[in-house]
Amino acid sequence: MSKFMDWVDARFPATKMWEDHLSKYYAPKNFNFFYFFGSLALLVLVNQIVTGVWLTMSYTPSAEEAFASVEYIMRDVEYGSILRLLHSTGASAFFIVVYLHMFRGLLYGSYQKPRELVWVFGMLIYLALMAEAFMGYLLPWGQMSYWGAQVIISLFGAIPVIGNDLTQWIRGDYLISGITLNRFFALHVVALPIVILGLVVLHILALHEVGSNNPDGVDIKKHKDENGVPLDGIAFHPYYTVKDIVGVVLFLFIFCFIVFFFPEMGGYFLEKPNFEQANPFKTPEHIAPVWYFTPFYAILRAIPDKLMGVIAMGASIAMLFVLPWLDRSPIKSMRYKGWMSKIWLLVFCISFVILGILGVLAPTPERTLVSQICTFLYFAYFILMPFYTRLEKTKPVPERVTG
Repeated sequence: MSKFMDWVDARFPATKMWEDHLSKYYAPKNFNFFYFFGSLALLVLVNQIVTGVWLTMSYTPSAEEAFASVEYIMRDVEYGSILRLLHSTGASAFFIVVYLHMFRGLLYGSYQKPRELVWVFGMLIYLALMAEAFMGYLLPWGQMSYWGAQVIISLFGAIPVIGNDLTQWIRGDYLISGITLNRFFALHVVALPIVILGLVVLHILALHEVGSNNPDGVDIKKHKDENGVPLDGIAFHPYYTVKDIVGVVLFLFIFCFIVFFFPEMGGYFLEKPNFEQANPFKTPEHIAPVWYFTPFYAILRAIPDKLMGVIAMGASIAMLFVLPWLDRSPIKSMRYKGWMSKIWLLVFCISFVILGILGVLAPTPERTLVSQICTFLYFAYFILMPFYTRLEKTKPVPERVTG
């Protein structure tokens, strides 16, 4: 075995990659619960790819047969219903894990210097993931898939000059048809997974280049022993690989419980209108995107003008990209930041959740008003950040991690 590995290492850096990214990659020893979600995101990505490959073997990407092929998978393909539910539940699980992973970054300042690129790559993954989910949502060719895509794609028509041409180019037709379904299938199955996998590699490489952050926001590279090993660091393998197994087991228990007993989750994971075949002549009573898009959909609806609504929705995502340059605090972790940062993060999270709830519900004047207030607070969190992070009084940060 040793001779075989020597032969491989002479031609491919297998041992070096193992050491650089696992056995000799030293992570802070004070990782907590929130640090499970990075590895869980990787686990869900693998689930989506594996189940997606098996589903494509029985799926027919045509307007005439797409819905029937999904029914065929659910009823006649061996283990097809489990594969389909693992994939549909996995989509929601992916966003839950990613949102908690992003929250961890906001909580402990994982976007601050020198981890700006780690954050940007992560946000590009999030953007690609949204595109991947949107493309995949059309494939069942149900009522909500069809009309949800119709509404979202039509938003591009609000762009001056090029809007109508751009909308038609995305659809590939004057309305959503089999051509749209085919191109969304190609993007969902081939193009976007390649992009996501590439970005995940860049995200991990950037992270391992600068080192992982920790709940104290302390740089463990400042204090090393005579061998150059950080005093407050431990090897990622076997310590954190074993610890992550605990998180994986707990996650799989909850995930499988939902898959086998509550795959629809009251109509949030699998909407009831999607059990009807797409009908261009029958509009559902209330059209709304899947729950993980609803915060941004609520921002869109909160603005009376369609163009300004589209701009606000785009800006709400773009703001996340520039976050590393908005935070002027010398402190990374929320443990040692001032009360203003803590309150604004709480306000931001509450606003985001409320927008998500309102995005699912049919609009009323009262709900629109609440959406406008939450949209204002959402943007205020970012716009005011350079001021309150610079002015607030912070606590002293320890030299080394506190355990």
